[in-house]
Amino acid sequence: MMTRLCPGLHPLSHGAYAWLAPYSSWGWSNAGLIADGEESLLVDTLYDLQLTGEMLRKMRSAEPAARSIGTLVNTHANGDHCHGNELVTGAQIIASTASALEMNELTPETMAALMQSAGDMGPVGDYFLHCFGQFRFDGITFTPPTHTFEGEMDIKVGDKEVHLIEVGPAHTRGDVLVHSPSDKVVFTGDILFIESTPLIWQGPVGNWIDACLRIEDMDVDLIVPGHGPITDKHGVAKVRQYLQFVREQARQRYDAGMDAFEAARDIELSEYSAWSDPERIAVNVDSLYREFSGAQLHTDMLELMRRMAELAGFPARGPDTVP
Repeated sequence: MMTRLCPGLHPLSHGAYAWLAPYSSWGWSNAGLIADGEESLLVDTLYDLQLTGEMLRKMRSAEPAARSIGTLVNTHANGDHCHGNELVTGAQIIASTASALEMNELTPETMAALMQSAGDMGPVGDYFLHCFGQFRFDGITFTPPTHTFEGEMDIKVGDKEVHLIEVGPAHTRGDVLVHSPSDKVVFTGDILFIESTPLIWQGPVGNWIDACLRIEDMDVDLIVPGHGPITDKHGVAKVRQYLQFVREQARQRYDAGMDAFEAARDIELSEYSAWSDPERIAVNVDSLYREFSGAQLHTDMLELMRRMAELAGFPARGPDTVP
């Protein structure tokens, strides 16, 4: 594992930078910048305009090419990687086709409405505020990709080749890796959560494991995850091993006839329990059960939040409790 760096902007090589969030939990995401000559590419924006604006100011101060970012790549559809898109004015915004479609389903306006109603939602609302209450979703203009692709796409940033590699569906429906071979850097989006529990919203988990193996095979020195500190291939292997462990444990309980939430409560996370947000096991097992059964319908998001709230220790309120 690489040495932990403080939050903020960090140079990785000549013209490559990582933006590291202060925490690795819900909504606190990393981003990146690749620059060469007068051209630059931004990897992801952040969850709200204030966070994204601060990041862009620091990037523009450190790297002259970032004063006019020509390309923005969103690694996937989750808002903590694309809600700040509107601030990257004039840029071509690239995402996988699947991600572009998925972005329409949980827009900033939807998040703002959920925040307003959270106080009336009992323990689920309490958990929702615990996860997302520090972000500001009001006033964000939904800014979707302007260009989409499927599979792989090669682009140039100055004289640098940058490879966009679609490895989803995995964490979400269209996860993308951003690989800069000349910098020996890969930005993974949420294919990697380091020191934080991975979250299988979509699956199949086999795709995610294959994505980890692909990163492990890359000729890279530095690996920037979607959440958590910069890592190396040992960190990638730990994420892969978590996914393999949870798949094995969930399969045993599925075959024994346990329901998904019973199985999630029953799995002993052992070494992985120290990672932040271990309650995400509820979502991960639910997704694995859907995969095992071949079910097409996803469990309602609020039900998944309720399960995580319970595992995280947000108890049901009594009849006299004031919201």
